[in-house]
Amino acid sequence: MPERRLSEIAVHLVRPSGIIGSDFTVLNKVAVKAGISYDLWQQGLLYLMLAKREDGKYACGEGGTVVSSCRQIGKTFTIGTAMFLLAILRKGLKVIWTAHHTRTSDETFADLCDIARNRVLGGYVERIRRANGQQEIAFRNGSRIMFGARENGFGRGLHSVDVEVFDEAQILTVRALDNMIPIVNVSPNPLVVFLGNPPKPGDQSEAFEEKRRNALGGTDGMVYVELSADRDADPDDREQWAKANPSFPKRTSETAIQRMRNLLSEDSFRREALGIWDETTTHTAIDPEQWKHAAIDGPFSPTQTDLVGYAIDMSPDRSTLAIGGAVRHADGSAHVELREFESTKSKGTAWAVDYISEHWPRAASVVIDGQSPAMALLPDLKARHVRVIVTNAGDMGRACGRLLDMLRDRKLTHLPDSEQPALAQAVANATTRSIGQSGAFGWNKTGSDIDISPLVAVTLALYGTYITKRNPNRRQEVMV
Repeated sequence: MPERRLSEIAVHLVRPSGIIGSDFTVLNKVAVKAGISYDLWQQGLLYLMLAKREDGKYACGEGGTVVSSCRQIGKTFTIGTAMFLLAILRKGLKVIWTAHHTRTSDETFADLCDIARNRVLGGYVERIRRANGQQEIAFRNGSRIMFGARENGFGRGLHSVDVEVFDEAQILTVRALDNMIPIVNVSPNPLVVFLGNPPKPGDQSEAFEEKRRNALGGTDGMVYVELSADRDADPDDREQWAKANPSFPKRTSETAIQRMRNLLSEDSFRREALGIWDETTTHTAIDPEQWKHAAIDGPFSPTQTDLVGYAIDMSPDRSTLAIGGAVRHADGSAHVELREFESTKSKGTAWAVDYISEHWPRAASVVIDGQSPAMALLPDLKARHVRVIVTNAGDMGRACGRLLDMLRDRKLTHLPDSEQPALAQAVANATTRSIGQSGAFGWNKTGSDIDISPLVAVTLALYGTYITKRNPNRRQEVMV
């Protein structure tokens, strides 16, 4: 089978504008001397990754280089050898290579240590540090390549890094990305690379999905390469195997791919061996038409027989706090509202405790998810004699399912989106994430700038009115 260029095999290829040349030209000359040979598609990828604009900056310096593909195509070899050679060519270069799992990081470190044994390249290496958590290859010109796993907190506290490689980018959390991206800000010409496979259900893939969405939306200043088979590919079609994996059958054997075909489910095989993204990963969880139909004009006032519930949720970065409200009617229908939504940076959190305490006598339930940062308010609420229902992952799955079921069955109402824009934005940009193996799911978000805490808050508020044993209406009847 003849070699194919990157442009011939990539199902999606996004190039940055303004390219006038590339450092790959010099880097490849050193590679040839060292006996390292790149396939045509690898040459195309490295040319774009190291391409420069007229000002001498990397053309992908703003958005990075993103590669999505199946497994076993040679991503690590391609980028790893390039980082090694770049460290030789650029004095004092600092590179960090981070994976989600320790095992992946260790394997990459071992692979690059093998390169250090190359008769041409080995002389440029000063020392190799193998201590766990401090693995690095140091070069005689002051350059360093450091390795570590994000699950162990690698990267925090580092500064003045020139290149970041995020391996296993399909499980790169927004929080980890937020912690690590700023450390390249002081570099005169930073380079950020994301390597990943199509995410499977349950992966914390918001950052990777957002990169893909931005690239396909036409964002300039980034390189995006997606290698995959056709979406409707026959999983047993060898031509589709070759289309998804340019190393087949030269370096990845038919036996290796057939083994995955035999052992993986068809959905998993499409992701892992064919590089095909699930269509559902970027779909919104809540049907826009169903949500639109459920809108009613406000204001809404509960009756004496209704059960009123509240829930508190806080965004993962603790920047916003939402209080959701729900009213359960005697006929089994319900109404949800975003009661309060504030920035914690400007208003703090004490106001939320005051709000819940004030409304507690009439409330049937107050809910906080056990994994939410809003759990920090629990001691203060208890001190005000508020009995909080703390939910777990299973409860979250049931709560999200209930909201969707009631919305579908037209048993749920809410205020118009114009009156609750924060909730409307959360609903419009919410996806789902798998919880456990039973098919349960929770809310997820489509991008790092999306805040779904308003949706989580109203979902749990609704759930609370159905599981609570407290009914303040009974006490009021006795008093009357």
